[in-house]
Parts: sequence; structure tokens; C-alpha cells
Amino acid sequence: MKLKTMFPVVALLLFGLFAGCDKDDDNDDDNAIRPSVSTTGPVNNATDVFLNKTITATFNESMDPISISSTTFTLFQEGTPVTGTVSYSGLIASFDPTVDLLPNTIYTITITNEVENLFGKSMENDYIWEFTTGTIISAPTVISTDPENNAINVARNKVVKVNFSEAINSSTIDGTTFYLKKDETLVVGTITYSGTTATFTPTNLWDSETIYTATITSGIENLDGIAIESNIEWSFTAGTETASLEPVFLGTAGNYVILAKTAINNISTSAITGDLGLSPAATSYITGFSLTNATGYATSAQVTGHIFAADMADPTPINLTTAVENMITAYNDAAGRPFPDFLELATGSIGGLTLTPGLYKWTNTVSIGSDITISGGADDVWIFQISEDLLMSNGVNITLVGGAQAKNIFWQLAGQATLGTTSHFEGIILSMTGINFQTGASFNGRALAQTAVVLDGNIIVEK
Repeated sequence: MKLKTMFPVVALLLFGLFAGCDKDDDNDDDNAIRPSVSTTGPVNNATDVFLNKTITATFNESMDPISISSTTFTLFQEGTPVTGTVSYSGLIASFDPTVDLLPNTIYTITITNEVENLFGKSMENDYIWEFTTGTIISAPTVISTDPENNAINVARNKVVKVNFSEAINSSTIDGTTFYLKKDETLVVGTITYSGTTATFTPTNLWDSETIYTATITSGIENLDGIAIESNIEWSFTAGTETASLEPVFLGTAGNYVILAKTAINNISTSAITGDLGLSPAATSYITGFSLTNATGYATSAQVTGHIFAADMADPTPINLTTAVENMITAYNDAAGRPFPDFLELATGSIGGLTLTPGLYKWTNTVSIGSDITISGGADDVWIFQISEDLLMSNGVNITLVGGAQAKNIFWQLAGQATLGTTSHFEGIILSMTGINFQTGASFNGRALAQTAVVLDGNIIVEK
């Protein structure tokens, strides 16, 4: 009787013990998913910090940019707030003071626990650190070059890149401040600048087994008007070969089989494998799918995947904004590739041809009036630069042979793509305007349009 009496008591005690453990585990899991600051610049208690230093905090995960503002990321000097601009990119939040900091002064930075990750989870506590300034204002520097100094056997189609320590005033980067010479002769080329990287693309291939000297001058300035301290020179020697064509990097745009900015219209029943994205247009501009709404996405019987639009719940709007930015970057990358292997092939009427790997360029509309074959290995790359439209006739097919893959075939067009009825297309379309799938057309790849995608009873498969 005593054992029978004790059993329920022991059972209850054990149940309470394990229940308590579960509760603690839940709390641990809850804390584990909270965002936190992993590194700062400058670090806590740093000294001799530059007077024009931009303060940064790197998080352990992506954050909601809306939660990072001048009220949640602050800088104080002895209790007095410092004015500045707060921004967020990638995992990094930045505070850029409006004016230079005071010399030999202690500053305190606070990131409050009101900042949140993309799932609405906030930091557990405020994050506070401090630093002491020195007396020096820093100048921008070159932190790397590609090719490196004294590099040899450089590919003859190499684009020269320079990475700076900070953002540069793009108006100060031109042919007088960034140039290359062969002996004493200036090399003709195109200069571009993005982020913290300047590039020089020569108009012609580098001459084989020839030394080139690159120069960055002190005329280049940062956003505060502070110039590089002195000229920087480096040299490299071109080899005899050209580098193989690299794929176009799609970034998060590659997460979608269809991505558009203004509309996705489905005239009749289609079968789509992959996710669809629309931004900045709202869900109402996705038509013909009989959507079923969920949190942050929608579904459809016609789609094996999810459907996203800019007006859906977080984090969908931010994800789509990034994807569209990546799509435009990919378009510009494809359009800017230099040194075409094939120029004005068949004057743009490419029906019946077999296309081998390489870079193709046309300054007019390209038409596919009969079947074509794309032939090459699994790692080979094709980039088609088309200055106008791409027109594919009814019933025409693209066939891949030799292991060629749709994911390595890029059709960049400044106009629109029209794929005829019952045609079959392979590759990634990067269109500055729209993509029109006519009745019964099938497609393996990704359709990425900077306006609208129109469907009509199509089979679309992400590749």
C-alpha cells in the first residue's frame, strides 16, 4: 500500500522536474534566436580613433532596416547627442557623424534593444560601447588591386579593379585619376565605379606578353573631400590566353523562376515550378492564379512554390527589394561584358544554328525562326547581348546538347522577349522591359523582367 501511495507522488515530482527542464529549454531557444551585435568599429575602449570615423556595428544576422534609426543607434559625447546619418546594409549598421569628431574626446555609442531582426525579434539588452578619438583625419587608401602588383600571365580580357578603404566621390574617378599605360602610351578603356570598387575595362584585349602600368592619383577623394595622400602605381604582364567566360551572378534574384516589377499576368491555366516575385507592384497586379493568401506569401494550384509581392507581410518586401536590385545588377553585368567572341552573328537571324560557348553581341533584334542547338559542357557559359528585342517563332525549339545547362545560358536584352506559341526556350532571360509567353510555350530557366511577365497556358520550370 505504501508503494501504491508513493507512486503518484513520485510521478508528479518527476513530471514537474522534466516540465521545468522543458521550460528552461524554451527560454534558451527564445534567447538563442535573438539578434546580437557581433563586432563594432571602432572596438570597445579603442583609442586614437580617426576624427572622420564612421561608426559601425555588425550583427549576427540580417536585421529589419526600419528598426535601425537615429533613435535606436545613437552617439553621445559627455551626454550631448552627436548628429549623424544612420544606415544599414547587409549585416552592418553605420553611423556617419555630420561633422568631424572632437580630438582627444570620449564618445559613447548605444544600440537599443528596440532593433529587430527580420522576424520581429529584438536584442535582449542595449549594446553600449565607447572609444576615444585621436587628432588625425584619415585619408582613403587602396586596399587591393586586381591584378596584383607584378602579376604575370594575366588574362588578355582581364578587367582591372581597385578596391578602396571607403566610399569614394565618383566624380573624382576618371581618365585623369585612374589610367593605364603601355610604355608611355595611354590605354583606351572605360572606367566605372560602384560601392568601393573602381574598374577599368580596356577597349581592346591586352597585348600578349606585354607589361602594363596602372596609376591611381591623389586627385581621388572620399565623400568628405579628403584625397588619397599620394599616387599609387602597380604593374602586371599580360599572358597569351583569355579567361573563360564567367556566369552572371544573379544573387537573390535567382531564388525566383519569375521575377517582375510591374505585373505578372496569367491569361489561362499554366503549370509553374518555382517561386514567383513581384516588386514594387502589389499583389493585385498578379492575376490569373486564384491566389490563397498566407503570412508573407500566397499559393496557387498552378504553382509548385510560393508567390510573393511587395505588399505582403515582412520580411517579404525587403527580400523582394533586394532581389530586384540583384536582378538589375545582373542585367548590367551581362550587358557590360567586354570582348564578344561573336559579333552580329547571322545579323541576328540565328534560326538553324548551333551555338557554342562564348559571348555574343547584336546591336539589333534577334529572331529565332527555326530550331537552334546550344552545344557545350556542363560548366560552359553563354551570354547573349541583344540591344533590341528577342523574337521566337511559333513551334520553334531550343535544344541543349553535350551537357549544356540552362542555368549557364544568359539572354540579356534591352527590349522585350516574345516566345511564340508551343515554342520551347532554355536559359535565363534578363529583360530591361517585358517577357511575353504566348499560348502553350514552355520554358526551362528563369524569367527576370524589369517590367511585366505575361503567361498564357505555359509550362515554366526553374533551372
